[in-house]
Amino acid sequence: MVPDIGRGSRTHGLLVYLYGPGRREEHTDAHVVGSWDGFAPDPGRDTGLDPDPKVTLARLTAALDLRVKQAGDRAPAKHVWHCSVRTAPGDRRLDDEEWNAVAQRIVHATGIAPAGDPDGCRWIAVRHAEDHIHIVATLVRGDLRNPRLNYDFNKAQAECRRIEQEMGLRRLNAGDGTAAKNPSSAERFKAERTGRPETSRETLREVVRRAVAGADSEEEFFTRLREAGVRVKLRHAPSGDALGYNVALPGDRNRHGEPIWYPGSKLAPDLSLPKIRLRLTDEAAEPSAPAVAADRTNWSPPARQRRNATVIAERSATLLESDEDGEAAAQLVGVGELLDAVAQTSPATTRAELAAAARAFERATRSHVRAERADTRALRSAARGIVQAGGALGRGEDGGTTAMLASTLVLVTLAAARWHSARGHAQQAHASRQAAAHLRTAYRQAAATPLRMLHDQGRALPGAQRLMHEATLRAVLPEKVVRAGGTEARTDALVATLAQAEGAGHDSEALLRQAIDMRELDSADDVNDVLVWRLRRIAQLPAHPGDGARRPQAATRQATTPSSRTSERNATAAVPLGTAQDPNRRSPRR
Repeated sequence: MVPDIGRGSRTHGLLVYLYGPGRREEHTDAHVVGSWDGFAPDPGRDTGLDPDPKVTLARLTAALDLRVKQAGDRAPAKHVWHCSVRTAPGDRRLDDEEWNAVAQRIVHATGIAPAGDPDGCRWIAVRHAEDHIHIVATLVRGDLRNPRLNYDFNKAQAECRRIEQEMGLRRLNAGDGTAAKNPSSAERFKAERTGRPETSRETLREVVRRAVAGADSEEEFFTRLREAGVRVKLRHAPSGDALGYNVALPGDRNRHGEPIWYPGSKLAPDLSLPKIRLRLTDEAAEPSAPAVAADRTNWSPPARQRRNATVIAERSATLLESDEDGEAAAQLVGVGELLDAVAQTSPATTRAELAAAARAFERATRSHVRAERADTRALRSAARGIVQAGGALGRGEDGGTTAMLASTLVLVTLAAARWHSARGHAQQAHASRQAAAHLRTAYRQAAATPLRMLHDQGRALPGAQRLMHEATLRAVLPEKVVRAGGTEARTDALVATLAQAEGAGHDSEALLRQAIDMRELDSADDVNDVLVWRLRRIAQLPAHPGDGARRPQAATRQATTPSSRTSERNATAAVPLGTAQDPNRRSPRR
């Protein structure tokens, strides 16, 4: 059950809309289901004294506005309180009596009309659809004082959670006051009228988040905003220092022809200029995860930066499983920036799902756990590198490294969901799981071609070589993970990767143990896929197996040694670089 509260100054105008046909003829059988005294005029059902609904509507307006007229100048300018309450999709249909009970509980909980208070504000509840009602109240009490409406939305939301439980409705996740402000009904209607897929507020929120992702300075942040095509207006102190900023979409104007400006803090709590400055000035630490050796490979900049980001994302997943709440909360902010960076530079084939993942995870970046100014510079540096490298092509090595990064980000967002769930952050945990679902889809889109090629290469290996690598898998991995042979074979790509790693100069068994020890695999949908991308990254194998021209230069064969829970820095540094030789030719063991 979702409440949505707004304020206005025209009682009659709101009632005309509620009793009208709606913008798409969606209003049917509009009628009052509850009121302050149980006897309010009903333009939808009353046909006695005034058969003309317009006359009854005028009587209802006058009755609601009575105390407002009596209060005169003491009445608030925006004296109309409007709250729509909607059941969730799939909920049972409530009858008028139940909706009346819901309305009475909402006006009591918010302080509009406390139960047993004869001087409560005047209100009505109008129903013109099966799944929701509109509560309209005028904000002057019977004693001509204004009601105390502090935190009315939070109180209405808390009451809706209790109503859901008592009435057997779908129980939605409780909020904690850290969510971004939802668009108003007027904003949504305007978006529909102008043919926009979302409101200006939602568009601007995404533009600002992408502009701040990996930005190195305040000037760069504002430059990115202007380059994105939005209007920017700064608020300055007498000293000339910027106090804040407002953004507007070109062509988005009010009835007076003026631009409709949104302060950053009204887009989301963490998008105010002071909060953004905290991110931009965070020099707490240098990136602790190693970067891919750019001088040892000739991969494209987008591919190389995605490999770098994968290393750093793996480390963030580990930190999210620690007991340091401030550190973990800071990592969530950095992961959000990384997702924003990937979304705006992703290939066309995965762009929609990665953008949806970034939008969903935005909710997971904010909670009441204070983010310490910890080592998030690695994540911000990775985001910056991806933005500066530009868009990936979606094929070859670029597409393969997009799959590599998406596979890791699935595990990161699932780790975020566990972290939030353990602390009772229901909305943030749900948002993290939503982001993981979108990332899974993006991963499948990006990984389809390279994994198909790897499966083919694995099946084409000579029998003896294949059996030897399958024996390695059985020795190192749990039995349930190894599904070799038959129609359910899932290890072909992993076997091919082990063969290529050994051909490039690595000890395949030691390398596999190293990949397993990096962090847990229990949350992976397919352990084989996760290991394929870890192995190809730490062994510096091409992410796209058919992209032979971009393989690293040859190196002398060295054996790697497994370690328990090897750090990301040591793990990558311990793996020698080398070429992926012909996978059909097996190097002799030492």
